[in-house]
Amino acid sequence: MNPKPDWLKLLLIALVIPTLVLNGWVLLLTLEYFKSIIHIFVTAILLSFLLDYPVQKLQRYGLQRTTAILAVLLITLMILGVLGITLFPIIIQQFNTLIERLPSWIESGNQQIKTFEAWAISRNIPVNVGGVTVQLLERLSSQVQTLGGDVIGGVLTVFGRVLDVVIIAAMTFYLLLHGESLWDDFYQLFPTKIRVPVRRTLRKNFKNYFIGQASVAGLLGGFMTLAFFIIKVPFGLLFGMVIGVMAFFPFGGSLGIILVCFLVALNSIWLGVKVLITAIIVDQIVENGIAPRLLGTFTGLNPVLILISLLIGARVAGFLGLIVAVPLASFFKSLIGILQTPSSEAF
Repeated sequence: MNPKPDWLKLLLIALVIPTLVLNGWVLLLTLEYFKSIIHIFVTAILLSFLLDYPVQKLQRYGLQRTTAILAVLLITLMILGVLGITLFPIIIQQFNTLIERLPSWIESGNQQIKTFEAWAISRNIPVNVGGVTVQLLERLSSQVQTLGGDVIGGVLTVFGRVLDVVIIAAMTFYLLLHGESLWDDFYQLFPTKIRVPVRRTLRKNFKNYFIGQASVAGLLGGFMTLAFFIIKVPFGLLFGMVIGVMAFFPFGGSLGIILVCFLVALNSIWLGVKVLITAIIVDQIVENGIAPRLLGTFTGLNPVLILISLLIGARVAGFLGLIVAVPLASFFKSLIGILQTPSSEAF
């Protein structure tokens, strides 16, 4: 065939792009319609993926897979039950107390700002941050109180949907028991030449991300809580757990540290500085000292691509999109590399 003229190529592109946009829009509407079912299924997949590693460990000690699955599920439920009885009520109590004390903390912050401005004026230093800071603190107060109500309501809603929890638990059990055959059927969708590398890459990306992020988040949350207790930070358990939970997501640990330091600084600027120094030291020990020795380094996406994938994931699927955005983006990047690699080298 003769080469197509430029105007025909532009016409084809002009026709293809609206078609792709329309198909994407229809796909988003379909996902939104089946949102609750997709959330249950994806949550069960993630849980089965994470729990499969202790199951494999128990199998190496001679247990049958069914027995190992039941043992892991029982231990997991016991751990969650103990945490729900011990730590969770304390965290809720500290959170409610923080919301009650936040207005007085904001007033304390205003007084500290006025003291700083008076000190600067006495030394002929042109500083005027009072007006902007007051508006910022007032907005922060309303946002935190609104967020507090939403978080508590969301937690109660999640625990109130007993049926969804039961379905997720049952689906997780069956995925652990028969998930391999389900994944075999899924990978049949890929061409034979790339089926094995795609399967290996998908498992590797999700393993590196979830096991790595969960371990770092747990270590960071535990060490932060211990450090806050040592330096006598108010609401140390709540602040440590907040940093730990946010550390599950890329850049979340740093954002959590900034948020906690800002809140503590409202009450006492010097305690806020102490918290900042302590948090940075603990974060560096965990991120650069302990985590690489235990887990190795998670290599994958450029930080800009990570941020873009998080924004897209949050926009498309909310909280669940934040969880799966980075490993999926890393998988797609690896998939492009597989498709560009000759079949003899892909294995």
